[in-house]
Parts: sequence; structure tokens; C-alpha cells
Amino acid sequence: MEFPASIERRASRIAGALLFALAAYVIASAAYGLWQQQGQEFSAPGFVLIVLAIPIMVVLAKAKIRVADQIGSRALRADAIESIACAYLAGVVMLGLLVQLLAGWWWVDSITSLAIVVLLVKEGREAWYGEACEPARQ
Repeated sequence: MEFPASIERRASRIAGALLFALAAYVIASAAYGLWQQQGQEFSAPGFVLIVLAIPIMVVLAKAKIRVADQIGSRALRADAIESIACAYLAGVVMLGLLVQLLAGWWWVDSITSLAIVVLLVKEGREAWYGEACEPARQ
């Protein structure tokens, strides 16, 4: 399926902007947690949801990447990276909550969540500037 270049470009930029916004949110949330010197509250249902989100988001991301490669869509690839970022963030939250619960280190979640910012900014730049994988036509 072919998309007009202008629509693909606009969608790719929107996806890039969303990745930048997610990076900003992660930074702000981590800074706020450190400033307040408070960890996250533990909830069993929330923890189960986080654990389930990891494999679901990975499977979803792989499917999106496969389709993005088939149709040559940078926008869909950027959307797949957002799914990967969600899986990483869920993993970070899961580990942070476990460490906080077991060791009492309130700051772990805030510090570890900053690790994902590098990926978010890198992929956001690729989506915004169109540096992501170019379509492989056959």
C-alpha cells in the first residue's frame, strides 16, 4: 500500500513529537519524584498490569515493525518504537517497585526511568528528520 509522501512525513513528525513529549514527561516525572523524595506507591493490581504490559507491548512492537518494513512507513516504525518504549518503561517501573519494596530505596524508580530518555530522544529525532529505515522496495 502506498501513502502520499506528505501524509507519511506528517505522521512521522507527529510520532517523533510524541516521542519527544514522552521523553519530557519521563524527565519531569523523575525530577518531581526526586524533588519530593518519594517513591511510587505499590499496588498489586497495578503491578500485575505492568508485568502483563511488557510482553504485550513487545509483541505489538514487533508486529508494527514488520508491517512498517513491508510498507516502508517511518511513521509506523516510530509508533512501534513508542510501543517498545512502553515495554521498557513498564520494565523499569516493575524493577523500581520491586527494589523500592525490598530495599526501601525511594529514589530507584526516578533514576532508572531516566535511562529510557536516550532511546526516546534518538528515535524521536529519527522520526522527525526521516532518518529511520528507508523503505526497501522490491
